[in-house]
Amino acid sequence: MDKNLDQLVDEAERIGVVGSPSSTSEITLDILAEAVNKKLVGELALFRYHQDGLSHYALGQITEVKLRNVWHEDPTMRSLIRQRGRVETVSERQDTHLGEMTISAVFSAGSNGYRPSILGTVPATGTPIHLVNDAVLSELLSPYRDQLFYLGHVYGSKPLLPLWFKHFDTGPQGAGEAYHLGIFGKTGSGKSVLAKMILLAYARYPKMALLVIDPQGEFAKEARGETVPGEFQLPMKSILNRLRKPVQVHGVRDLVLDRWELFAQILYESPFFEQLSIPKGENRQLAASTLADRLQRAKVTLKDLHTRESFDRAWGLLGDENVQKVFYRTEGSRDRFQSMYDQADRNFFFTNYWLPVTQLFREDREGAQKVERLLASLFDPDQTQRPLVVIDLSVEQATQTAGSLDTLPFFVGDQSQLSTPLFWNEMIQALVIKRLLEGIRTAAEYAYKQNRSLNTLVLIDEAHRLAPREDPESEEKKAVRGILIDAARTTRKYGVGWLFISQTLSSLHREILEQLRIFFFGFGLGMGAEFKALSELVGGRSKALDLYQLFRDPHSSFDIATREYSFMTIGPVSPLSFAGTPLFFNAFNTVEEFLEVNSKRVKAA
Repeated sequence: MDKNLDQLVDEAERIGVVGSPSSTSEITLDILAEAVNKKLVGELALFRYHQDGLSHYALGQITEVKLRNVWHEDPTMRSLIRQRGRVETVSERQDTHLGEMTISAVFSAGSNGYRPSILGTVPATGTPIHLVNDAVLSELLSPYRDQLFYLGHVYGSKPLLPLWFKHFDTGPQGAGEAYHLGIFGKTGSGKSVLAKMILLAYARYPKMALLVIDPQGEFAKEARGETVPGEFQLPMKSILNRLRKPVQVHGVRDLVLDRWELFAQILYESPFFEQLSIPKGENRQLAASTLADRLQRAKVTLKDLHTRESFDRAWGLLGDENVQKVFYRTEGSRDRFQSMYDQADRNFFFTNYWLPVTQLFREDREGAQKVERLLASLFDPDQTQRPLVVIDLSVEQATQTAGSLDTLPFFVGDQSQLSTPLFWNEMIQALVIKRLLEGIRTAAEYAYKQNRSLNTLVLIDEAHRLAPREDPESEEKKAVRGILIDAARTTRKYGVGWLFISQTLSSLHREILEQLRIFFFGFGLGMGAEFKALSELVGGRSKALDLYQLFRDPHSSFDIATREYSFMTIGPVSPLSFAGTPLFFNAFNTVEEFLEVNSKRVKAA
C-alpha cells in the first residue's frame, strides 16, 4: 500500500528538534543524543509545521554543527580540566550539539497535491526535524517526477538530489524562456563531465537544439564515440542514439568560411606576407585588404581561391607597382618588396603559404558546409528531432592532413592539395568563433521578428579565454568578447541560452556573470580572488561559503572509487531551491550509477 507523506516522514530518522534562536531563513537544531555521532553537515533535513491552516514541509541542508558546554567555558572549570584532562560529571555529559539549517524549499499540502510556499513563520521549539530520504522526496515531488533529472547525491549523503532542466520554449516541461548557466572549478574538479550530463538532460527534448563550440575537441571526441582521458567514460554517442537525437560533429575542415574580410584577416595572420618582407602592422593590413579587394573586383570567388589560377591572379596583383603603392608609399620599401618577390619560389608559396589559408574557404568537400547553412539547419523549427551540433575547433583537427587520396574520391580539381594542413592558430580560432557567434545572433534576431523561440542551448568551453575580464591583446579577441557579452544580454528573449564553462570566476567578464541564472561551483574557488568573486555571487551567505570550503580536491582521494566531485549550485535548477539558497551535491563518480538512476530519462520516448 502506498504511504502518504506524513507516514514517510514519521518513519524517517529523527535527528533533532527546532531550537532557539531560529528565524525564517535559518533554523537552529538541537541535535538529539543518538544523532550527535552522525555526519550531519550537508545532510538534507525536513520538518513539518502548520501555517494558514495547512500542513507545510520545510526542507534545507545542514550547513554547520557546533558544540557547546557552558561548564567547560567557566574559568574555574577550565583550570581543573587543564590539570585532569576531563571532569567526569561535566565533560561530554553536559555537551550540547547545535546545528544550523538553511531553508531552501517549502511545500504546502493542499487538495491538489504539494505546492511551493514560503516559511512565513517559525515553528515552535521542539518541532521534530527528520533526515530526508529518497522515499520522502519521491512522494513530495510526485507531480513532477517525469521532469526530474539526477546528477548526483545530496552532499555527503545518500538521497539523490532532484534537479530539473527545462527546455526554453512554452508547453510541457518548458521554462517559457531561455536562461544562461555557468560551470566553474579548477582543472580536475569535474566540470566537463557535469557539462556532458547536463547536455544529455537537455537532449531529451526533441524540439530543443544544442550547439557546442569546442576549442579543445573534448566534446567532439565524446560525440564521435572516441575515448577521452579520465575515468568517467560517459557513452554520449550511444545515449544520444538511444534518445534518437541527431548528432553532427564538424571539424575545422568541415566549415566553409564565407566572408572576404575573414580571408584578409587570416592572410594577414599567416606567414604569406612575412615571407615577402612585410612585418605585422599597418602595411601588412593594407596589403591583405587590398589583395582581397582586387581579387573580389576581378570576379574571383572565395570558393575558388584554392586553385592555381586564383593564386596566379593574386601573385600577379602583388607584382603590380600600382598595388604595391597602396601598402608601400616609399620607393625604397617597394624596391625591397620587389626584390623579395622576384626571388620567391612561386610554387613553394602556393603550396606552403597560400593553400593552408584558402582551403578554409573551399566548398567542394563532402560534408563541408558554410557557417550560415549549418546554423540554418540547426535552427530549423520544422525538424521533428533537432540536432546536437559540435564544432571542433581544436588544433589537432586543423593541422591533420585530409587523408589518403584513394579514400577521397569526392574531391574535384587539383587533388594534390588535399593533404595540405590548414593554417591555424588562436587568432584564426577566434575569427571562426566570431563568425559563428555573429551567425547565431543574426539567426536569433530573425526568429524573434517571426515571433518564434529558437529553443537552443549553446555551450562555450574555456569561456574565460573567450570573454576575459581584462582587455584582450588583439582586436579579433576583443570582438569575440564583445559579441559574447552582447549575446548574454540579449539572446535570452530570443530563446537562446548559453552554458559557459570556465576554470575561474575572477577572470571571466563581470557582465557575463551578472547574466547567469544557474551556477555550478566545483572545487578550487576557495582562495584569493576566486573566493572573493564567489562571495559576491553567493551574496554573503557565510554558512554556505563555509560548507563550500569543506570541498575536497577529488584527486586527493586514495583511489578512484572514493573520489568525490562536489558542487554548490545556485538558481532555479531544482524543485528544492526555489528560495534561492545554495544546494550542495556530489556528482556521480561512476557512469553505471548515472545511467541506472536516469535509465528512464535517457531512453527515447
